[in-house]
Amino acid sequence: MTSTAQCIDHNVGGETITEVILENKSGARASILSFGAVLRDLQVPLKDGSVRRVVLGFEKLESYIENGPYLGTVVGRVCNRIDKGAFTLDGKSYQLPVNGDGNVHLHGGVKGFTRRNWTVESATVSSVKLGITSPDGEEGYPGKVEVSCLYELTEDNGLCLTINGQCDSPTLLNMTNHSYFNLASDAGAADHWLEINADLITPAHSNQIPTGEILSVKNTAFDFRSLRKVGQDYEVNFAVNGPREEKARVARLQSPEKDLEMEVWSNQPGLLFYTAAGLPEIVGIDGQKIGVSRGLCLETAGFADAINNRYFPSPILRPGQIYEHICEYRFNAL
Repeated sequence: MTSTAQCIDHNVGGETITEVILENKSGARASILSFGAVLRDLQVPLKDGSVRRVVLGFEKLESYIENGPYLGTVVGRVCNRIDKGAFTLDGKSYQLPVNGDGNVHLHGGVKGFTRRNWTVESATVSSVKLGITSPDGEEGYPGKVEVSCLYELTEDNGLCLTINGQCDSPTLLNMTNHSYFNLASDAGAADHWLEINADLITPAHSNQIPTGEILSVKNTAFDFRSLRKVGQDYEVNFAVNGPREEKARVARLQSPEKDLEMEVWSNQPGLLFYTAAGLPEIVGIDGQKIGVSRGLCLETAGFADAINNRYFPSPILRPGQIYEHICEYRFNAL
């Protein structure tokens, strides 16, 4: 373990992408890219002293320039979908790019925060802080927004993300980390075990725009209130239990052999669970298998299309307010 941050500059298509390597004394290791604030790699120790890779990452850095699956990126200004890319804020109508299937604005737009190079503001052996400024009108959104994302690798093998944002005039901000997890290299998403602390879901149309209903998970395939095998593909948003804006455990994921567990802690009202049914076949780091239903996204955030549903937690950010999104992944060798 080094005593200073490892920062490696890569020239990718004429752009300098900085890769920051985080380490702890237990042998956990994370790789963060300035481009898209991507979590490219995360390895955690097992009981036998070996380490296991637990996120999907592209082998070639060039793949992050387009990054169609949003692999590992920090998504903004608004993650997930906005119906028809249209919304009204304080009596004024706005039109955003429609860049997703089903006539939706997807994950912040054509570039959003995914296809931009963030600034590395500080870096230590166990943490890195990245920042980005989105000017007024970018991707059609009103107001200038300044965002920071802090990754911290803890000594007890947790990776904590803290995303903060401020604006100079009313706008929308609802961000997430879009990592795909796999707790066993040769396993599919359906082979994992999952528990979600949620009694309710927000069902959606075929284009993943919520219907506006809030339904119970009881006696449905969405009932993960007790640990059970995933078993099939999912793409659904859960309204997590507990008081809003307080960090709580929202999910628990275990490897197929139950030798590794990941807890997800967050202060966000929603958890989008996606088993990567649309993930293309790609070569990952060190030959890692990436493909259909081989990863699990557990995206903590507000609800999709919340600006167009008065009953959902509001994604509106106003001057003087601070957006704070905390998401922590805690790993335990079993």
